[in-house]
Amino acid sequence: MTTAAPADDLPDENSPAARSPRRQRSATESLLSVVLVMEAVVVVFGALVVFGLRVADPLAAFGGGAALIALLVVAARLVRYRWGQWLGHALQLVLLSTALLEVLAGVVAAIFVGFWIWALVKGRQLDAATGASAAS
Repeated sequence: MTTAAPADDLPDENSPAARSPRRQRSATESLLSVVLVMEAVVVVFGALVVFGLRVADPLAAFGGGAALIALLVVAARLVRYRWGQWLGHALQLVLLSTALLEVLAGVVAAIFVGFWIWALVKGRQLDAATGASAAS
């Protein structure tokens, strides 16, 4: 007679013991992704402002805003790669170009570009200090 382990003793596929450990994120990746997600939230309000001020028609305001939000969220997931960081740089230029629609949108974009530069510099400094620079 063999004794099988009860089903309760086996690790469930959703239990923490069965999952592989999460990948360690670099400081640069963490800071840049936070900036991109904050920018995505601000773009929601920016699209509402552009629509409310009748600067653009509703399709352009909300369609462009939705496309930009999607790109920012995707870029936030891809900043772990060097080309993903370059995508983030390109999106900063796109955000700065919103000054052509509304001047205050450009001011807000310039502030976030400052956050982006700070996150890039400080993240690389932190990664170099902890020896995690090879991960970014």
